[in-house]
Amino acid sequence: MMISVALVLAMGCGKKGAPTPPGQAKAPSQPALPDSTKKTPQPKPKPPPIKPDNVLWEFETGNLVSSSPAIGSDGTVYVGSFDKKLYAINPKSGIKLWEFETGSAVESSPAIGSDGTVYVGSHDCKLYAINGKTGVKLWEFETGSVVSSSPAIGSDGTVYVGSAFPDEKLYAINGKTGGKLWEFVTGEFVTSSPAIGSDGTVYAGSYDNKLYAINGKSGVKLWEFETGDFVSSSPAIGPDGTVYVGSHDNKLYAINPKSGVKLWEFETGNLVRSSPAIGSDGTVYVGSRDNKIYAINGKSGVKLWEFETGSPVWSSPAIGSDGTIYVGSHDCKLYAINGKTGGKLWEFETGAMVSSSPAIGSDGTVYVGSWDGNLYAIKTDSKGLAKSPWPMPGQNPQHTGRAPAK
Repeated sequence: MMISVALVLAMGCGKKGAPTPPGQAKAPSQPALPDSTKKTPQPKPKPPPIKPDNVLWEFETGNLVSSSPAIGSDGTVYVGSFDKKLYAINPKSGIKLWEFETGSAVESSPAIGSDGTVYVGSHDCKLYAINGKTGVKLWEFETGSVVSSSPAIGSDGTVYVGSAFPDEKLYAINGKTGGKLWEFVTGEFVTSSPAIGSDGTVYAGSYDNKLYAINGKSGVKLWEFETGDFVSSSPAIGPDGTVYVGSHDNKLYAINPKSGVKLWEFETGNLVRSSPAIGSDGTVYVGSRDNKIYAINGKSGVKLWEFETGSPVWSSPAIGSDGTIYVGSHDCKLYAINGKTGGKLWEFETGAMVSSSPAIGSDGTVYVGSWDGNLYAIKTDSKGLAKSPWPMPGQNPQHTGRAPAK
């Protein structure tokens, strides 16, 4: 997701001084981007609080972390940073296994193929394929603009990713060779990360206010659904195929996957760029810039509860096996929330705002990045990820963005 300077409003709280990157205007309608080349002068850090017992380790990168971590089949944690690098980290020790440097900030969240290849975008306008064991580049694919969209991987290995202004396209790329299969032009830039239905349909949002359904094989548009403002939220797909997506018009939408017809809409108090997660009972969880997390009945669109944090919520929820909701906030905290009641279980404060979305390991460890430049590993009572249709951004810890086959 694009980082908007208009919301860089809570950088200095928590453990230590945090990077406050300046914006760089790209186009009248495009959010300004932080400067990935350096950290700006820091205020004198506050004394760090005592580290809670449940923090296993923290890994420091060279700049803010808004990328959301992905977890390989062997437990290796992969995450990008605005220091231009993708990191592979040992999940037990927090020790760096390797790093791969791109030409600019890595805001995109990595996705991991069935063979262990790691795919990630960069603000240098490229998508990279990297050997997950060695960190060696396999190929790169150049788009016409910044890639902050996170890739999704089809069942046949095709990689789908969006690009920003002035390119404004969704690409389908051969996962083995890096060759372009097709491109689909939207009316504005694409920071939304694609989601793939069980039938291979690709769903992606655009800053032209629309959600598109596209044939994954041919790139032909099946339908489009127009909201009232930008769509930077990434879609989630329910067990019956219903597509859920947020919009900057303050709403979460439920959309029929075949027809593109709206089933219901739910209005929050501000824009929704958080991506929805779906619980095992069909409840949809999503954050809003109104500082709240919402639990919504997936069938009716009726609110079940809301939980208020101290600042906007760009982070997307992840759901543990025990139903706990984990989500970050610009108030610098990661929250654990009871999925049934909306009651707070605990909170963990980082050194700056948390727009990274959590990932949950098979042992229940939650990994999340912060604008303080760190990736945190936090022990929880969850025993892995919830068994649900879409329990986290990207659907699974590998971030394939693909609904399970029926």
